[in-house]
Amino acid sequence: MLTRVFLKASIIAGFILTSFAASSVDLNKRQSELKSIQSQITAQQNDLKNTSKQREKLMALLKKDEQAIAKAAQRVNDSKIALSNISAQLAKLETEHASLISRQSSQQETLSKQLSSAYLAGNHDYSKMMLNQQSPATIERMLVYYQYLNNARIKAINELKQTSEKLEQLQQEQLKKQQQLNAVVIDQQQQAKQLADEQKQRQMTLTQIQRTLSDKGAQLEQLQIEEASLKRIVEQAVIAAKSNPSMTGLANKKGKLSWPTKGRVSERFGSSRSGQIKWKGTVLNAPEGQNIKAVAAGKVIYADWLRGFGMVMVVDHGKGYMSLYGHAQTLFKRAGDTVKDGESIALVGRSGGQSEPSLYFEIRHKGQAVDPARYCR
Repeated sequence: MLTRVFLKASIIAGFILTSFAASSVDLNKRQSELKSIQSQITAQQNDLKNTSKQREKLMALLKKDEQAIAKAAQRVNDSKIALSNISAQLAKLETEHASLISRQSSQQETLSKQLSSAYLAGNHDYSKMMLNQQSPATIERMLVYYQYLNNARIKAINELKQTSEKLEQLQQEQLKKQQQLNAVVIDQQQQAKQLADEQKQRQMTLTQIQRTLSDKGAQLEQLQIEEASLKRIVEQAVIAAKSNPSMTGLANKKGKLSWPTKGRVSERFGSSRSGQIKWKGTVLNAPEGQNIKAVAAGKVIYADWLRGFGMVMVVDHGKGYMSLYGHAQTLFKRAGDTVKDGESIALVGRSGGQSEPSLYFEIRHKGQAVDPARYCR
């Protein structure tokens, strides 16, 4: 049994190391790409056309960086869930172990008393009992009584044996779970390191992007490109959304929905973003890694990286209503998945080139953005 447990733990550890090595190779490749682009930017600093080209390359690299962060964050989150589940199972096993120990002690005490009583009563010669002067009825009662005591002792011995066997099985299960727990802890440590490395790589890429956006004209152009990307995705989402009678939309939920995450509103719907560009959603500043929840039940119709908004999820709620969640660290759902009201669908992050963790949240009706504050309380 122990051999199988250690073999399983070795397989798990081997898988973890292989996965970690593959991620490191990908990270090294992207670091090499970044150094190459940095050299080109330095050599072509005064060439606006070339700078724009390098910005596009950096944006593509940022996408890779943030997608890698999303994968690493997903693995870290999976490790946390696994750790929590195994810890809960171990706690349950420990409670059961204590119960079995108590039962074993009680059974041992009962059996000890029965054996002591049998010893004090002495050995009974049934032939003498038959030949003595006692009545047959008395002898019959005595025989039934002694048979009862004998059966009780046999029952007590069997119960003690079963409890001991259960206790041994439970101890093996505890050992197995402890091995799994150790493997998950190692995995979590490695995934946390991988996540930190990916975030460091992303920051270097982001620094280079900021160098290409030094003037307001370039910044405005960037926002326009991002708006156009979002508009295209929303239009595609509207086409992809199919009529489903079970989805009732959000019309009757105005002022009744909860915000998708707890945080401070830093940008409000309709406020100026840059020039004529206004915010079409609400930005909530919140701790990185905090859960993002679906504001209502629906179906995921988009879940991917989008320029300027990072890891984005769009959920269709029916009747032309949809909600959009951006800047996520990682997404838990994919296109085609259904979500429940209040279900965790992502984690707060800073994807899309954000310097601070936040959630970009929109509600749209028939493709047009509406103020989320009219629906969320």
